[in-house]
Amino acid sequence: MGRNSSCRETNALVAALLVAALCLGAAAVARGQLTDDFYDDCCPQVEDIVKARVFAAMKAEARMGASLLRLHFHDCFVNGCDGSILLDGSNSEKLAAPNLNSARGYEVVDAIKADLEKACPGVVSCADVLALAAKYGVLLSGGPDYDVLLGRRDGLVANQSGANSNLPAPSFSIGTIVQMFKDMGLNTTDVVVLSGAHTIGRARCALFSNRLSNFSAASSVDPTLDASLASSLQSLCRGGDGNQTAALDAGSADAFDNHYFQNLLNQKGLLSSDQGLFSGADADANATKALVRAYSADPERFLCDFGRSMVKMGNIRPLTGSVGQIRRNCRAVN
Repeated sequence: MGRNSSCRETNALVAALLVAALCLGAAAVARGQLTDDFYDDCCPQVEDIVKARVFAAMKAEARMGASLLRLHFHDCFVNGCDGSILLDGSNSEKLAAPNLNSARGYEVVDAIKADLEKACPGVVSCADVLALAAKYGVLLSGGPDYDVLLGRRDGLVANQSGANSNLPAPSFSIGTIVQMFKDMGLNTTDVVVLSGAHTIGRARCALFSNRLSNFSAASSVDPTLDASLASSLQSLCRGGDGNQTAALDAGSADAFDNHYFQNLLNQKGLLSSDQGLFSGADADANATKALVRAYSADPERFLCDFGRSMVKMGNIRPLTGSVGQIRRNCRAVN
């Protein structure tokens, strides 16, 4: 009986190696290009596994869809889309200012990865898990169903300083944000449409309290913030530690729609960087303002363009072929 058990374990290992080899072969054929059928032969159930875990997480907390989407964005803007945001350690990107006490969803990614390691050991990268988790966070919030390109491999190092310098802050001007996106191969349309991801999720008071200083019933330090919204936000944040949260899209917080852009027309963008897309004073804001108007009037155009921009963002300097590795544990290199 012990011998049969050993044979079963050996056969399972051989099968796992053969499955992994299929994906290595696919990587060679792809020659550095991501594809929409990368795991069709070596892990055809990958999307079902990811979707099931994201669905369970969002059933427990609807906000998790936005959190997973944000993880993918914060990963791609540092070192490219390589899963480096998931690494623990002293240089962890999790400890960078834009992520500390802010980025979340790591445990959901861990659960997805554990399920994938049982089904397809050593096959699906953590970077691809992030891309797929973001897709289903959007889709299960009512957003578009877009084809995620796959075949990324995982990076070997985190980049805390890069996370501190490469991620756009809510206080940045639109011109600065547009330039940061251009540095990543994205354009002004991508800036506006990906900002539309703020149609779901929440933000901490620490990220928008600068807009509430010296607020009274009659005036606000930020004239582009609706007075009634400012009043309610001040009540929420007054005397707090900055970790109280408000919906990024008041009135439609958990539904992926174009209500975010309609808010901007009425000076109800929560973050300075949100409202700046419509109320900004620099030259780039002229282009973003026109796009805000267009998306506020045409929800289908927004949803269609969002899927396209997500695919573009997911293609920021991915590791492919034999570069990097497939991490078995997303928190550490093999």
